[in-house]
Amino acid sequence: MTADFPFGPVTPAEGQAIMRAIRADRPMTKVSFTYGGDAWVIHRHDACRRLLEDRRFVRKPFADGRPVPYPFEFPEFLTKTLQFMDPPDHTRLRRLVTKAFTMRRVERLRPSTQALADRLVDAMVADGARTADLVESYALPLPIQVIGDLLGVPTEGRANFVQWSHALLSTSGMEMDEVIGHTTALYGYLAELMAARRAEPRDDLLSALAAARDADDRLTDAEIVEIAMLLVLGGFDNTANFMEQGVLALLLNPDQRAVLAEDVDGRITRAVEELLRHAGMVIDQPVTGAAGLVPFVADEDVELADVLIRRGEAVMVDVSTANHDEKAFDAPDRFDVRRPRNQHLTFSHGLHRCLGASLAQMELQVGIGTLFKRLPGLALAGDPVYLEGVLTGGMTEFPVTW
Repeated sequence: MTADFPFGPVTPAEGQAIMRAIRADRPMTKVSFTYGGDAWVIHRHDACRRLLEDRRFVRKPFADGRPVPYPFEFPEFLTKTLQFMDPPDHTRLRRLVTKAFTMRRVERLRPSTQALADRLVDAMVADGARTADLVESYALPLPIQVIGDLLGVPTEGRANFVQWSHALLSTSGMEMDEVIGHTTALYGYLAELMAARRAEPRDDLLSALAAARDADDRLTDAEIVEIAMLLVLGGFDNTANFMEQGVLALLLNPDQRAVLAEDVDGRITRAVEELLRHAGMVIDQPVTGAAGLVPFVADEDVELADVLIRRGEAVMVDVSTANHDEKAFDAPDRFDVRRPRNQHLTFSHGLHRCLGASLAQMELQVGIGTLFKRLPGLALAGDPVYLEGVLTGGMTEFPVTW
């Protein structure tokens, strides 16, 4: 059986059947996009990992042009950040950033994140209505406050994070002047904050980035502000989306919810990785064939999975299909919160693995675990409402009761 790609929208079960057929038929598909350009889309887990480890696949443009399909224009500042870079610039910037953005710094936030999650649940319960919008009451405020604490953004400075983020990631419905205005506002705010941290360092990530050095090299203020903007965009919006999807997946799969409830503290780490592996495939929403938005380009002719990819051709990773590859995961279509070995590619792999992966994992462990420990009777109180016209998607309403 040969399945078309892209596909959908279809049910998650139909999507998994189509992905199985695609993987069995071929390692990759040459796709022509309606908005222009062609790309190879890789479906098999091992081939995706090899691509992400191979330095011959790069982000940089070529003098003769590159056939890289973008469905919309990325904000200019975003094209200067790590996911658009190649070595040696990428190597230098990532080395300096990781000196400041360490696992130790993330883990130091775990107790305060736990305290915050408990306060948010306390506020939901104190209302007395036994109902809440989980987006407004929990899934958004938790990562917004965590990323604000990490960067050292004052409480009053976080009020516009959602508006700024949705404007910068808008795919439709917003005029370019408005997008530019919000981008300028966020950049200006963080630049002023960065200048203050240069003058008076504190125990926060902005100050640590300002202090990060390697021999005589250090990050410029512009580089730090661009990194901070990236962390604001990715540091709460994606985490909130994963939290919403994860909670909904557990509510819609009561057998796995019961397994988690038997030992939340002992099983939440594996449960979060499984929720990330499925990322939307175990909730009652249509799914489509899709691939990463930022393609790689072959810097020379490369043979990958017995397919010759010519120099200058674009290549993209089909994360959902790779995350359900039977050669990488036992019973890959099964949602199993106890899954012991889980090398999913949701946060990418290799050189371009998500810089904030450990922060998101910690927040999801605390956020989802706390909800199901504190509110064991948590249930849906209506249908979620989904956000449209924004790259990261997510929900605008998630009504729950307990």
